[in-house]
Amino acid sequence: MRHLLSTRDLTRDQAIRILDVAEDMADVQNREVKKLPTLRGKTVVNLFFEDSTRTRISFEAAAKRLSADVITFSAKGSSVSKGESLKDTAQTLAAMGADGVVIRHHASGAPQVLAQSDWIDAGVVNAGDGTHEHPTQALLDAFTMRRRLHPGSSRGRDLDGVRVVIVGDILHSRVARSNLWLLRTLGAEVTFVAPATLVPFGVGSWPAEVSFDLDETLRSTRPDVLMMLRIQSERMNAAYFPNAREYARQWGLDDERLTALGPDSIVMHPGPMNRGLEISAAAADSAQSTVLEQVANGVSIRMAVLYLLLSGEREALA
Repeated sequence: MRHLLSTRDLTRDQAIRILDVAEDMADVQNREVKKLPTLRGKTVVNLFFEDSTRTRISFEAAAKRLSADVITFSAKGSSVSKGESLKDTAQTLAAMGADGVVIRHHASGAPQVLAQSDWIDAGVVNAGDGTHEHPTQALLDAFTMRRRLHPGSSRGRDLDGVRVVIVGDILHSRVARSNLWLLRTLGAEVTFVAPATLVPFGVGSWPAEVSFDLDETLRSTRPDVLMMLRIQSERMNAAYFPNAREYARQWGLDDERLTALGPDSIVMHPGPMNRGLEISAAAADSAQSTVLEQVANGVSIRMAVLYLLLSGEREALA
């Protein structure tokens, strides 16, 4: 496997291999010198057609800690904003000698188009495409779950039987989709909770339970993991719920719902958070919250992905 485009393409063994290599990368980050020479001489290009400060910085840090040369290419203010096509951009990167391309694009399927083309001979990592997928976010979420739920003995472990409830804007969320495919591959049980207006068409054929009542779901499911999604107002051109106050009352993680969770349950959010809307400040800052861990674990996961795709270890993902 030359590329990471979707979690749906990963087998259980491939997913666990990435998570285990990320454990090694996390160990490196605890050293005084946080660099490995593994990708010295390789060039990684961050190609971002959409804004995303935390994902871009995370990939940049991951590549630099593996000693790769990093070029960050933002579409805003570049020739892309003047009408240059993805093909032209890819051929420019090929001429620069890019070994890996990390791409975020507003169009679903853009990373696949790039990976399957003959425009560039480089490993392609999907850093989020439209409302389709965001595979490294799902991998860092699974890595975080595994570490919290199996402390001290997470290597080689899947998430068999773990109950995960994902709440919020499922319709526009590539994070929800990537998490669903990966979590099911790792053996977890997934329930989506959302207003009916924020549930995707065809979700009945997906391997997840669907609920519209958060309180009932928390009572009946007793989740090990409660993941709150950001309301993506920038992708909404209609009123999907009455108002912010009503959304927070019915589908937000407030202090009362936090108290009702089991003490061993963990609270996740891919960020950035809308405090007071999908999650209260107390929940975001609680001991059960993994929000900051997810950010730190993102670097370890992205180091693992770049290492496996670009260091000659591609057969590990084949």
